[in-house]
Amino acid sequence: MDVSVILPVINETYSLYKTVEVIQESSSKYIKEYIIVICKFTSKESLNVIETLGKDFPNLIRVHKQKLPYLGGALREAFELVKGSHLILMASDLETDPDLVSLFISEELKMKNGIVTASRWIRGGSFLGYSKMKLVLNFLFQKLLSIIYFSKLTDMTYAYRIMPTKLMQNIKWEELRHPFLLETLLKPLVLGIKIKEIPAKWEARSEGESQNTLIRTFEYLRIAFKTRLYRKDDILRNK
Repeated sequence: MDVSVILPVINETYSLYKTVEVIQESSSKYIKEYIIVICKFTSKESLNVIETLGKDFPNLIRVHKQKLPYLGGALREAFELVKGSHLILMASDLETDPDLVSLFISEELKMKNGIVTASRWIRGGSFLGYSKMKLVLNFLFQKLLSIIYFSKLTDMTYAYRIMPTKLMQNIKWEELRHPFLLETLLKPLVLGIKIKEIPAKWEARSEGESQNTLIRTFEYLRIAFKTRLYRKDDILRNK
């Protein structure tokens, strides 16, 4: 197994560097590359950190300037660039704990072609700095998804997971905004891919601003109901 880590960057600086540093300390023998996706809004300070990362971790840092809009567009382009056998989808603001990467990899080695995803709702997981309203809405939405998809998964919206590259590159993606994060789990679920959850402690970012507003989270409903009606042939590029 060799792993490509995808890191979209807007205004992250020390948290971006810390993310790469921690992963390298625990999992360097598995890491093939870091694909850092930037856009026209990426701050100068972030670009400076990316340049430093390139010097400190030579031959590991790949920078891609996205052409498709929004977060989903950035990640869709990154999927096509991945060279590793597996990819890790995470954030660069420490809301996805980089200490978990070694556990992701060890669990994925057992599954081979499955998906390992993080959950804040199972024992050992938690939220810190999450508003009460968002917490209630998140809980209800997870329950709704589990009913719609007849699934025991508890946290389908937390986009911190390791996935087989070939699978991700063979799925027809639709979303361009944040609901793409949910789409990356729902479509494999419909395909019958085995998915395992591990506990994760979520803590609100300490720098920059989140691009995902409370109102925007309601957009997740569209892809949730739409994907449930798909057949496998509707999802895969190569049948």
